[in-house]
Amino acid sequence: MLDPKDITAVILAGGEGRRMGGADKGLVSLWDRPLVCHVLDRLKPQVAEVLINANRNLDRYRALAPVIPDRDYHSAGPLAGFEAGLSHAPSEWVLFVPCDSPLVPADLARRLCAAVHRHDQIAVVDDGARLHAATALLHQSLLPSLNNYLDGGDRKLQLWYERHQLVPVDFSDEAGAFFNLNTPHALAELEKQRRR
Repeated sequence: MLDPKDITAVILAGGEGRRMGGADKGLVSLWDRPLVCHVLDRLKPQVAEVLINANRNLDRYRALAPVIPDRDYHSAGPLAGFEAGLSHAPSEWVLFVPCDSPLVPADLARRLCAAVHRHDQIAVVDDGARLHAATALLHQSLLPSLNNYLDGGDRKLQLWYERHQLVPVDFSDEAGAFFNLNTPHALAELEKQRRR
């Protein structure tokens, strides 16, 4: 089985935060700390290294972890972050997690690693109701396929996934761990809950 301690994690914080009023989502505060810090705390014990994919406030992010900005594919959503991560991560396998998922489970890397057996497979979180497409484990050998897709002008994550073998990984036992904070309302709702 692939050892989670041999992989790199990349926190996707490069989005435009449109539904959050244009805020840099990774730096939005939850329980008196930036969202990105919660995700960092959860990922660091699981993997060899954590990088942050960000396109603004780079110095603030660099104070927390190494930063990799998007390269040539601005406004390409998570796929731009995937491209940056696969291009820069020192490991063959790269785990991607959005910065607005502050409750990701402590066994996320282990369970995704256990699901892949070939380099062309992509392990994606399935919470029992839907896929969390941006929370995924990818191999660096997928980079040429991703570059070709982006160079063609396509931006839809699901359409690129259709070119590869997707391995849904059942996290229905921890569905609440993938609560996405896409809006101020969602942030306020989670803020009311006690820290786990």
